[in-house]
Amino acid sequence: MIASALYFLQEKLLFFPNTLEQNYQYQFQHNFEELFFKTDENTIINALHFKVENPKGVILYFHGNAGDLSRWGTVSEYFVDMEYDVLIMDYRTYGKSTGKLSEVAIYSDAQYCYDYLLKQYSEDEITLYGRSLGTGIASYLASKNNAKQLILETPYYSILDVAKDRFPILPVKQLLKYHFPTYQFLPKARCPITIIHGTADSVVPYASAKKLLKLNIENLEFITVEGGEHNNLIEFEDYHKMIQTILN
Repeated sequence: MIASALYFLQEKLLFFPNTLEQNYQYQFQHNFEELFFKTDENTIINALHFKVENPKGVILYFHGNAGDLSRWGTVSEYFVDMEYDVLIMDYRTYGKSTGKLSEVAIYSDAQYCYDYLLKQYSEDEITLYGRSLGTGIASYLASKNNAKQLILETPYYSILDVAKDRFPILPVKQLLKYHFPTYQFLPKARCPITIIHGTADSVVPYASAKKLLKLNIENLEFITVEGGEHNNLIEFEDYHKMIQTILN
């Protein structure tokens, strides 16, 4: 019974979207352009493109599994303050975005955003940034393209790995429809990779991220934040040092 519920309800366990009215007006501190990408016949992806004068580059940001762009746009302004352009999209069913959710569809939408940036920036100006759920998506893009670098905040070895930790007595491998196998993508990435993870993360276990070190990837740096939780790494000096070192 529990296994059956996990199979049929797994999207509700993995994705926590907030929806927005199509006429919702975003309010941010920085200049931005609101975009609507028709990524396939039945899908519209809502995105925000923050722009600064003389940007140091552009960050393609993939957010976590809860909320919408009204929140995540504000989060991404941290990088706009550092003189970077930022493009951030809402996944299907999030915010104003529409379409049927699937792992393949999310990858396709992400690549669409990457290709959009290629019309305005060179690849060596594009930084991929993933947070939580978004780390698997950013890692996928890094495996398929030649971005400048990849930054992963609170990543997982795979969704399966996290699910095994959360549901240890269930046959989750047979039940999961979403995998986001970060461990398969990172060895194929040709750019520098930086991971930051807190030891007190109760959402994505620190141990899951540490398993990525066993892949023995030469261009990977792993930064541990002692006592850091899933949603508060920005409160730690180690996080700011890492970002300033990479992006300045």
